[in-house]
Amino acid sequence: MTIGVGVIGGGTVGGGVISILTHSREHIKSTSGVDIRLVHVADIDTRKFQGFDLDGVQISEDAEELLHNPSVDVVCELIGGIEPARRFILEAFRQGKHVITANKMLLAYHGPELTQAAASVGVELRYEAAVAGGIPIIKAIREGLAASVIRSVYGIFNGTCNYILTRMTYDGLEFGEALSQAIERGFAETPPDLDIEGHDTAHKCLIIASLCSSSVINLKDVYVEGITRVTHADVLYAKEMGYIIKLLGIVRTMDDSVEVRVHPTLVPEDHLLASVRNEFNAVYVLSEATDATLYYGRGAGRMPTAGAVVADIIDIGRRNRNAPMPAFVFNAQRRVRPIGEVESRYYLRLTTLDRPGVLGKVCTILGAKNVSIASCIQKEEHEERPVHVVLMTHTTREASLRSALSEIDQLDFIREKTQVLRVL
Repeated sequence: MTIGVGVIGGGTVGGGVISILTHSREHIKSTSGVDIRLVHVADIDTRKFQGFDLDGVQISEDAEELLHNPSVDVVCELIGGIEPARRFILEAFRQGKHVITANKMLLAYHGPELTQAAASVGVELRYEAAVAGGIPIIKAIREGLAASVIRSVYGIFNGTCNYILTRMTYDGLEFGEALSQAIERGFAETPPDLDIEGHDTAHKCLIIASLCSSSVINLKDVYVEGITRVTHADVLYAKEMGYIIKLLGIVRTMDDSVEVRVHPTLVPEDHLLASVRNEFNAVYVLSEATDATLYYGRGAGRMPTAGAVVADIIDIGRRNRNAPMPAFVFNAQRRVRPIGEVESRYYLRLTTLDRPGVLGKVCTILGAKNVSIASCIQKEEHEERPVHVVLMTHTTREASLRSALSEIDQLDFIREKTQVLRVL
């Protein structure tokens, strides 16, 4: 059986998909048994298709022509954003076509709607490329770990942030310097806000949370904190205590609730995630049957992401006329835990005047809120200027810590808002 494919979007990922389908058709057929034929491509700027061997392939400026082409069995939506991507996908479903997308933002906002629309007409929506690029984490969760209850997922989902934090850790750069380097080397978008403020990671984290909890997760309920306030001083203090700072997307499932959060996290130096450097991604999964598994690789880029798209096409071809696999299964109603209910250990960096009794007053307030101190670092200072006091807490409830810090940050010897980082 031959699968006819249409690609909407001739950009980075779309171009990668076209390249694979035009150069590797025979290889894919021989290894998978699926014959994939590229029949139609569309982009508002058809000049993007120059340089590809598209002999016999229809080229359009209007995606509607592709969506109504009867030779197209599978539509690859690779333009990104909410609209018109959402409209294109829904129209593809109405035309009885399967859809593959790399659009994590669209899935984060409209995943349930698109899942229902696909199921109503008996077609598939696949999205392996939407999370961690070339790492097959969606397939691992949906298929490889299908027999196991997944309790926790800790993911380095954004290569830009991981590159920045790596350079801060090993090259001694401040955040702004590392960001500039990431932009110069093409690892960051311009502007980079979606990455460095944590929202790109949140979109991917929501998808993972929906899969693991079988629940509809609203993006507004996901706690999101980026890396812009992390300083080189924080990196040094963390390292002194045996930790590496990473931006993690965290999912933890309980019987009636699920934690979904994104924030900089102190990861123990001997943890597998601590060794993931530069633009690479990794996902660490804890499940009841298989315990700990790690998935590592390039989380973005033209060919890794394009490879994930083509892998989804192959899966659809292998299923042939069998019952389609639903994109998400929403058969539970777990609530998302507010960040105040989260329990963790915490790193606190206070910037304070060097006065007698400072630490005593701070610890008194923390103790009154049931926050216990595990360790303390205070460097000697020989000049009349603020100093850093770094505290590590025992496990405590976030609401209790925040209540204490609201008082601590009002003390007359505190010179900056206390830096708070959670510990894995």
